Amino acid sequence: MKSLMTGNQAIARGAYEAGVTVASAYPGTPSTEIIENMTTYPEIYAEWSTNEKVALEVGIGASIGGARALVAMKHVGVNVAADPLFTFSYTGVNGGLVLISADDPGMHSSQNEQDNRNYAKFAKIPVLEPSDSQECKDFMVLAYQLSEQFDTPVMVRTTTRVAHGQSLVDLGDRQEGIVKEYEKNPPKYVMLPGYGRQRHPLVEARREALAKYNETAPINRIEWGDKRIGIITSGVVYQYVKEALPEASVLKLGMTFPLPQQLIKDFAEQVDKLYVIEELEPFLEEQIKAWGIEVVGKELFPRIGELSPELIGAKLGNWNQEAAVAVEVPNRPPVLCPGCPHRGVYYVINRLKLTVSGDIGCYTLGATPPLSAMDTCICMGASISGALGLEKARGKDFARKLVAVIGDSTFLHSGITGLLDVVYNGGTFTTLILDNSTTAMTGHQEHPGTG
Repeated sequence: MKSLMTGNQAIARGAYEAGVTVASAYPGTPSTEIIENMTTYPEIYAEWSTNEKVALEVGIGASIGGARALVAMKHVGVNVAADPLFTFSYTGVNGGLVLISADDPGMHSSQNEQDNRNYAKFAKIPVLEPSDSQECKDFMVLAYQLSEQFDTPVMVRTTTRVAHGQSLVDLGDRQEGIVKEYEKNPPKYVMLPGYGRQRHPLVEARREALAKYNETAPINRIEWGDKRIGIITSGVVYQYVKEALPEASVLKLGMTFPLPQQLIKDFAEQVDKLYVIEELEPFLEEQIKAWGIEVVGKELFPRIGELSPELIGAKLGNWNQEAAVAVEVPNRPPVLCPGCPHRGVYYVINRLKLTVSGDIGCYTLGATPPLSAMDTCICMGASISGALGLEKARGKDFARKLVAVIGDSTFLHSGITGLLDVVYNGGTFTTLILDNSTTAMTGHQEHPGTG
């Protein structure tokens, strides 16, 4: 049976078919709908965790306990979860664990454009990049097989266009009865330095074994066309390449770390001119150039923002990029909802001419006109700890007109520790918790403060 699904729906379906029984996440666009769709499968326990670190730790515990686990978050959430991620790479899994990193090229709803393929390389875990909803589902099933076969967490990296785009998906049956037994094994799961030194060589051997596997992995494929142009690509950019340059020869990579060196060399030798087309960082390009392969990449394509068929076609084809651009429309910036109680708070703050250390959430919109009532916004939880730094730099007189503004979900996510630090270190500024009893920015999800 076929069903029209977004990438996020297909990821949830793939986890279901793979026999996942535990799923955890913190809401963040463009990943939020994954866990929401997991709740439609009664066989799966799904939770909103307090933050991304907690979500990953819940998944790790489930994996050690023998269950297959899914953990989902947006790209900046992996920053929060990096501590357990790197150690779990050393311990390995019992039941398979897949981490979804939903990246956001173009910053549709994010504060940066970080490319989380670099996390996979840094943590020495495999990363898969689906290019449509069918691959989102299929790659999830494969990811759990790889996780258990190679004793590793696996990252599945999507981007906004894959997460929210829709395409047809062939549905399959659920794998049942695959929960493993739990066995006490301190040398594997207790990362004291002595045990960690024993695990590190296994991590390096695993990386080499994964690279060997990737040489013949079914999710990599060559599509031969005109051999004057060869393109290496992955993820949603593959779709752009096929639309812009349908006659070109293409090496589509489904696993982008560790890379299949021999497969890439063989492809490069058979084309006249080789290009790497990828969004954001030159992740593939740098590794390919390190092998001495001549390739054109970021000197032609930007490392800022999203790519598009129009941009690729204008660089390598006969497309008129200007002709493909839509007519200008009036700018429509996001605003606080009508009747939002935050409006009154910001109106008063603006009238009092206070310095405002802000945070991540819908209330960040208080920074924009006509409210114009926010001075800084760095990351979740930084409003409170950042305000303490401002006070220590500028003095107590400055702190008399200094406020930290944070929402209830963000306060529970990572603001509590900052407030503890303020009390412990004698901060005197005012902290405002704008409590609207929900995680509003990502679609009104529950959190521990909502009961």
